[in-house]
Amino acid sequence: MAREGWYFCLKHQQVEPAAGCRAADRLGPYPDRATAEHALELAKERTDAADEADRRWAEED
Repeated sequence: MAREGWYFCLKHQQVEPAAGCRAADRLGPYPDRATAEHALELAKERTDAADEADRRWAEED
C-alpha cells in the first residue's frame, strides 16, 4: 500500500487506500495513513500560507 499512497475522502470524511473513491472526492496521495488523517489540517495550513503570500505580494504594489 505504501507505493500507492493514502488519501483522505472528502465525501466519507475518512482515510482510504489508493483503491477508494474517485479522485475528485479526495485529497492526496499522502506518504502514510497518519499524514492522510491530517489532510484537512494540512490543506488549511497550505491555504493560509498561500493567502499570506498573496497578501504580501499585493502590498508590494
